[in-house]
Amino acid sequence: MIEIQDLHKQFDHLHVLKGISLKVEKGKVVVVIGPSGSGKTTFLRCLNILETPTSGVISIADSKLDFTKKVHRNDILSFRKLTGMVFQGYNLFPHLTVLENVLEGPVTVKKISKSDAKQKAEELLKKVGLQEKMGDYPYQLSGGQQQRVGIARALAMEPKVMLFDEPTSALDPELVGEVLKVMKDLASEGMTMVVVTHEMRFAKEAADEVIFMDQGVIIERGAPAELFSQPKEERTKQFLNLIQA
Repeated sequence: MIEIQDLHKQFDHLHVLKGISLKVEKGKVVVVIGPSGSGKTTFLRCLNILETPTSGVISIADSKLDFTKKVHRNDILSFRKLTGMVFQGYNLFPHLTVLENVLEGPVTVKKISKSDAKQKAEELLKKVGLQEKMGDYPYQLSGGQQQRVGIARALAMEPKVMLFDEPTSALDPELVGEVLKVMKDLASEGMTMVVVTHEMRFAKEAADEVIFMDQGVIIERGAPAELFSQPKEERTKQFLNLIQA
């Protein structure tokens, strides 16, 4: 579903991603872990071209962008529709209700009729456990509820791949579980997902593969049981000892 070849990203003289190559099979959940500043979020933002890679090739489903040469803006916009992105901040429209937030993309971007989009939006809000909040505004919701609206909104665009950037980092600890449950449900339904997170429990329970990044490169990757219990690389061991201490 996803193939990345020799992905680089530089900001002026700062070389943030240094040749990332990765394949993600359809229906798999890949969790990316690593210290702050390791390039995890930049990597995720390059996958849906919120950051334009300096070089490299990214393929999702049957679409490919080759950043070793000039890429047209229209190709980027089409490519971006293949991914749904859930951010640390909820990024909901404050003047729209929960239902209107989920409707906005399909109606405005995909030109789906409002009646069809409304039916789909209602189904998605039911899926994330917010059917009773459809008429509420974001300020009336808890952080966990707002993040679940964000997930429903991303799913409304019918992406091939879901990308999550620290989706629980802004939440109070007691609200983390409700968001992780929705993500686990998506994983069990076969949604292809790439998740940047500090939630090691989620990585252990839901990931098919865990990737440890540091200083812009993939240091180690493997099945959760293997990587967490028997890491091969010394840098991985240091990181896991630190966070599990």
